[in-house]
Amino acid sequence: MLYTVYVHTGDADHAHGVTFPDFPGCFAAADRWDDLPAAIQEAVQAHFCGEPESVPAPTPLEQLAGDARFQGGGWLLAEVDLNRIDARPVRLNISLPAHLVQRIDAWASAHHMTRSGLLGQASLQAMAGPAAER
Repeated sequence: MLYTVYVHTGDADHAHGVTFPDFPGCFAAADRWDDLPAAIQEAVQAHFCGEPESVPAPTPLEQLAGDARFQGGGWLLAEVDLNRIDARPVRLNISLPAHLVQRIDAWASAHHMTRSGLLGQASLQAMAGPAAER
């Protein structure tokens, strides 16, 4: 979903700061313009932390443009993936060889984890690795 954010442009000594008019108390920052989208997504996820039902609808830019609180920077329409805020577990059915499930369970137990926790963590690591770039 597109949200209007206000960017306080940084310089050689200061990061670009992002204010979220629709999310009071939510802020993001990045040294480079290219890093702003990820910083914005991360800030929104942390701000709402598993409470997607409390995310308000976006305010139209026309209503925000004249607000005196926002000066010295510029407006940006930022894409926010609200699905990444929803941390509710989802039950799924997968099929794996029995010997692999036994190894997964043994490793998870030895490391004080659940099967779901291990598979989730392994998935995140796999998607962040070099193969994810292909």
